Amino acid sequence: MGILQDDVVIIRQSEKEGEPNVITVNCPDKTGLGCDLCRILLFFGLSIVRGDGKWCYIVFWVVCKPATRWGSSRWELLKKRLIGACPSCSSASGISYYRSELQPPKPPDVFLLKLCCYDRKGLLHDVTEVLCCLELNIKKVKVSTTPDGSVMDLFFVTDTRELLHTTKRQEETCKALEDVMQEAVISCNIQKVGPQITACSQASPFLPSQITEDIFHLEMSNKLPSVSLTSNSVSVTMDNSLSPAHTLVQIICQDHKGLLYDIMRTLKDYNIQISYGRFYIKQGRKCEIDLFIMQADGKKIVDPSKQNALSSRLQMELLQPLRVAVMSRGPDTELLVANPVELSSKGRPLVFYDITLALKMLDTCIFSAEIGRHMIGDREWEVYRVLLDEGASLSVPRRKVEEGVWKLLMGWE
Repeated sequence: MGILQDDVVIIRQSEKEGEPNVITVNCPDKTGLGCDLCRILLFFGLSIVRGDGKWCYIVFWVVCKPATRWGSSRWELLKKRLIGACPSCSSASGISYYRSELQPPKPPDVFLLKLCCYDRKGLLHDVTEVLCCLELNIKKVKVSTTPDGSVMDLFFVTDTRELLHTTKRQEETCKALEDVMQEAVISCNIQKVGPQITACSQASPFLPSQITEDIFHLEMSNKLPSVSLTSNSVSVTMDNSLSPAHTLVQIICQDHKGLLYDIMRTLKDYNIQISYGRFYIKQGRKCEIDLFIMQADGKKIVDPSKQNALSSRLQMELLQPLRVAVMSRGPDTELLVANPVELSSKGRPLVFYDITLALKMLDTCIFSAEIGRHMIGDREWEVYRVLLDEGASLSVPRRKVEEGVWKLLMGWE
């Protein structure tokens, strides 16, 4: 018999403060399921402190951000999103099937949110926080400051709840922004945009050579990073002797925000299936991960070149899951952050949220900002270009900006 929907995801909230909450997922398996689930947990701001899973039965031990209160509605929303990521299961026949194979999902509608307001420190982060709470996904953003001190924010967003075409949802969004920004808001307008406008708003697929050379030289040369903005050493070993059907991958590294997501997205892009996995954090934020994996054809990875390619990619992604740099843009100072896009075209959640929060904490103003996707080598990257206010950027050393943004993105603040 099939799996009842209420039993697909079970959340047991912790009874004592500081103890992890336990999330159990039981559904038909699919390649990349772990990646999709970890991305959702990361979007909700949850940290995975332990994980265990076999075939399609997965258990996550998660903790919320300090000083963050979760109501029952927030947990219900999380459960709904996790269920939505799981393949469907036929309750009548007991035969599982993948919803995506029967009904390919149509691309979400894109909306343009135009927000005109008076400038102030931390404004862009406050706007970003509201949009995240409303489950509006920022696909692109263009922010510019006018000489009279006002700001025009253009957000190209999609709605996880698929309701932004309604007047009620649009009014809810504008009211939420006005409640936070109060008298700073001049106007708020939301409209659906067609593919032509969306295409015209796209950034150039090519980045200036200075950026690609300075930030992506490691990617282009396929060398492991030696710069300081990396995690600590990462150990990746593979063993084919312990299982007749699976390759054991053992990873030892330092914990960071989205660690399990970074592992899962890499394996998903390589079309690797995980039959069993275990993840836990020891003292000193040291993580140990054991994964029994196989290729899409159901065989172990025995080809040394394939083993080396996967091992090197995992090391690269865990040492430096994002790229962060502060550079000169003519006479101005520009912050650049880049993260790899999955082959499924989904990107890492809350990156722009963390960037704007870090700059707000550093008391640094943003003059303009832009998000675009670019092909670097054979991979697509989401690149965030933030032009810092000249007055503010002079008061904070570039290295401090780099490190502050990097630490917040890695969860080491």
